[in-house]
Amino acid sequence: MRVENKSSIVRSYTGIDVFRLAAALLIIAIHTSPLADLSGMGDFVLTRVIARVAVPFFFVTSGFFLISRYGYQTEKLYIFIKKTALIYVAAIALYIPVNLYNGYFEMEDLMPNLIKDIVFDGTLYHLWYLPASIIGGAIAWTLVKRLDYKRAFAAAGVLYLIGLCGDSYYGLIGRLPVCSRFYALVFQVSDYTRNGIFFAPVFFVLGGFIADSKDSGVGDDQDDAVPRRDPAAGYVLPTVVCLGLMLAEGLILHHFQLQRHDSMYLFLPPCVYFLFSMIMQFRGKRRVWLRDVSLIVYIIHPMMIVVIRMFAKVLHLQTLLVDNSVVHFLAVTAASVVFSVAAAALWGRFGRKRSRHIPDTDRAYIEIDLENLEHNVAVLREAMPPKCELMAVVKAEAYGHGMCGIAVHLDKIGVRAYAVATVDEGIRLRRCGVRGEILILGFTAPERAGELRRYDLSQTLIDYAYACRLNEQARGQRHRVKVHVKIDTGMHRLGFDQDFDQEEILGVFAMEHLAVNGIYTHLCVADSLAEADVRFTRQQIADFYAVLRRLKKEGVRIPKIHIQSSYGLLNYPELKCSYVRAGIALYGVLSSPDAQTKLQLDLRPVLSLKAKVVLLRRVPQGESVGYARTFVADRDSVIAILPVGYADGFPRSLSGVGSYVLINGSWAPIVGRICMDQLAVDVTDIADIEIGMTATLIGCDAGGQIAAPDVADDSGSITNELLSRMGSRLARL
Repeated sequence: MRVENKSSIVRSYTGIDVFRLAAALLIIAIHTSPLADLSGMGDFVLTRVIARVAVPFFFVTSGFFLISRYGYQTEKLYIFIKKTALIYVAAIALYIPVNLYNGYFEMEDLMPNLIKDIVFDGTLYHLWYLPASIIGGAIAWTLVKRLDYKRAFAAAGVLYLIGLCGDSYYGLIGRLPVCSRFYALVFQVSDYTRNGIFFAPVFFVLGGFIADSKDSGVGDDQDDAVPRRDPAAGYVLPTVVCLGLMLAEGLILHHFQLQRHDSMYLFLPPCVYFLFSMIMQFRGKRRVWLRDVSLIVYIIHPMMIVVIRMFAKVLHLQTLLVDNSVVHFLAVTAASVVFSVAAAALWGRFGRKRSRHIPDTDRAYIEIDLENLEHNVAVLREAMPPKCELMAVVKAEAYGHGMCGIAVHLDKIGVRAYAVATVDEGIRLRRCGVRGEILILGFTAPERAGELRRYDLSQTLIDYAYACRLNEQARGQRHRVKVHVKIDTGMHRLGFDQDFDQEEILGVFAMEHLAVNGIYTHLCVADSLAEADVRFTRQQIADFYAVLRRLKKEGVRIPKIHIQSSYGLLNYPELKCSYVRAGIALYGVLSSPDAQTKLQLDLRPVLSLKAKVVLLRRVPQGESVGYARTFVADRDSVIAILPVGYADGFPRSLSGVGSYVLINGSWAPIVGRICMDQLAVDVTDIADIEIGMTATLIGCDAGGQIAAPDVADDSGSITNELLSRMGSRLARL
């Protein structure tokens, strides 16, 4: 079944990892001309046309991971710039001996030329790529942040065309006096237009566009046993056609000697777009080491050229290793790859800082099991009717699980609809890069209509007066504000009255500045199978569909509909809706331990709560522990102090009600009053107890389990409240 086939749920972009190395080898070919001895034209085609996709591929890859997720995460840009700058500084230092040997520092006007090389041209011929990545990435990121992709691409495209006219088409454009003077000024600052201003931005924007517009294919819910058309096949023909057009373009330019340089072609962006789209369809296990190897190959291969030439000179093998272009290319490639693999292995073992959070440093923390989350998504989808989508309810920090972390992971596995409570939660999701429908279930001030439109959020209409105010506030927006109409069928909170607001409901669909994309209701006793509650729920459902029939009779095109929350699906799975709003069930638990449902799904808890034993205290018989002396030891006891309390979401009402924690699979009762930041447990009967051991307050430990619904029930509440109060100051792993 799909649930158990993890490879069908999460597949990384293996094709991108593999092609990184291929692109690095193409760059070696550019600098060694492997076919020069065999065919001058063949070498031109390989190194001056085909291999020109390599650097743009790297730019697109960087844009794919940097600018995707809507480009709003400033921290990602800073990290990218910092890492690239550090690599650039290291590469500059590496090639100082080569520059000394070449007499680089003896040139006239050293300082202006040094600044120009550092900023644009690179201090060695291939290092221009690194400052181009920094500048191009920053420009593209800013364009996408301030404009939409269409306008960002248009702006980056203009820059590319300016660069194109100073590169492959300079022999044509440079004949115009105005253009000649303009490019003369450009070439005083940079020797080429293939730099971070004119060349790189368009490819960074393309990478972000691909990431945010292509269906990743992750979370594919088709059975692997069913034959499917290879998704990469659809990109083969466009890639070949664009490559053929670029080849023809390059040959024509070469024939008429129009190039000043030959890095930029008119058909290069579409060629790289289709090539990258094809490559990203190849999925499998991640090959992160190839990323490191390809980067080192790119940086080190000129040094290997020098080493091979020196080696050949010492051994008198110039004819074989240098003069033979094919052997020279192979020797440089082999030396570069061997060195890079060894360097990457050493760096991976000794140099790479571990970014993984170490729970041993935390007093208390929440563990999030993403495999269980994926499992629950698959199980819920299996239970849903055909053509029904999962709408993940991620309000209140995804019920304490961490809203952005949960939603971004759900986005990666193909979930495309989300529900939040407030507009600010919706904005946070967009800034985290979550795509698809984001529905705000609660009230948003109509004055924030601009933000609803800017972040592409859908707002619930709570009544007719509110709809009118929002429609008025949406006037002047470039596009209509997306809304869902809520129908009150018995909850009597938000929504249009099913009986008295019929004309108003109809009027909403005619409002000029609102786009009605959904209509829904909420079932207030769907969690109960009591006869009276089932009757009430059935009436709610019937009343909702009566509203739809009236709208349809008036000629209204019915938008997407949704009725079921978690219990709506579990107890009324036969309903055929557009969405199921899955909240508590998505996180693998139900609201109470004795909940009875028609569907018995294999849901797995996603959250665990754990804390460290920070102190062991011996308490003699007759002594008390904690506030109000509610616990008095009836024997000589060992008490463990856990640094977690009701400020962390663990209820104070669990004090003295027979609640336990698990330590090494053993049960330890909570004693005394639970404090704001600490609680005490009796570990007298646990052997080998030590400071630093982990106590499980919710979750599994060595075969034992403390379920969140049981904890909530013991505290006189429900799981929803327990979890949503949790984690405001706890680390989430």
